[in-house]
Amino acid sequence: MEEKRQEKTVDVIIPVYKPDETLKRLLKLLGEQSYPIRRIIIMNTEQSYWKEEYSQMPNLEVHHVRKEDFDHGGTRNRGAGYSQADVMVFMTDDAVPADKNLINALLKGLAQTGKDGEKVVMAYGRQLPNPDCALAEQYTRSFNYPEQSRIKTADDLGKLGIKTFFASNVCCAYDRAEFLKAGGFIEKTIFNEDMIYAGNAVIHRRQAVAYEAGAKVYHSHNYGCIAQLKRNFDLAVSQADHPEVFEGIRSEGEGIRLVKKTCAWLAKEGKPWLIPGVIVKSGFKYIGYLLGKRYRSLPRRLILCLTMNKAYWSK
Repeated sequence: MEEKRQEKTVDVIIPVYKPDETLKRLLKLLGEQSYPIRRIIIMNTEQSYWKEEYSQMPNLEVHHVRKEDFDHGGTRNRGAGYSQADVMVFMTDDAVPADKNLINALLKGLAQTGKDGEKVVMAYGRQLPNPDCALAEQYTRSFNYPEQSRIKTADDLGKLGIKTFFASNVCCAYDRAEFLKAGGFIEKTIFNEDMIYAGNAVIHRRQAVAYEAGAKVYHSHNYGCIAQLKRNFDLAVSQADHPEVFEGIRSEGEGIRLVKKTCAWLAKEGKPWLIPGVIVKSGFKYIGYLLGKRYRSLPRRLILCLTMNKAYWSK
């Protein structure tokens, strides 16, 4: 198995916006990976924000995108078009590898199969909280990204529901041949291109998605109530736009389970005063989700107040 994986060529594709020190650390650690990376392909939004000091890294190429042309699916597809590798690893510019084994671990995930022989076409990594991550969000990381790896197929829909095709392009490896065969990511999507791809793979192509806990990156956000509302609004819009994946698969129950477990964990940790904040923030998430599911009946002015991605609505 190891010899076969050693034959695979790997490109890393990173959409970038307003690069900072985090991108520097990301690029440095990619350069130190135990498995060789063929090329790092940067899809940078707005050339004026790019710093030439980043261009000094070997095997790095930069392509600039106008802000009005950026699209979660389309820009990544364009980046994939520059790759000739066997495996494409998509990352975000705020995710930092936890060690030198990230690429190796992702390839290990891709090399697996489902219990009935389903081909794994994507393998996503484990997201660890940053040092400044809020306590409740730390638990959310462990809830969504546990210590145990897992291969997910259509057989898991009854038990896992929407978590069957939960995946994240914060750090995710794709079999390039299968990616091209599937037509890549959906174009012109507000958000969630990774889960839409995973859902189509699992439901319609009878393929598998791997969660590889050994592939670790540091990545977390301390979103406030309004930011959570807007993020969940966009998430629900993506689900409403893709009934072929999400119709009939409820996700509200998973959210309620997370709230209950987070509150129980905070109580166990001796931080019960944080529980009201979790409940309030969860309420904002749920309101955003409900409004996003019904966005077609909302006035445009309200939609623009509720979305994180205003540019999407002008396209």
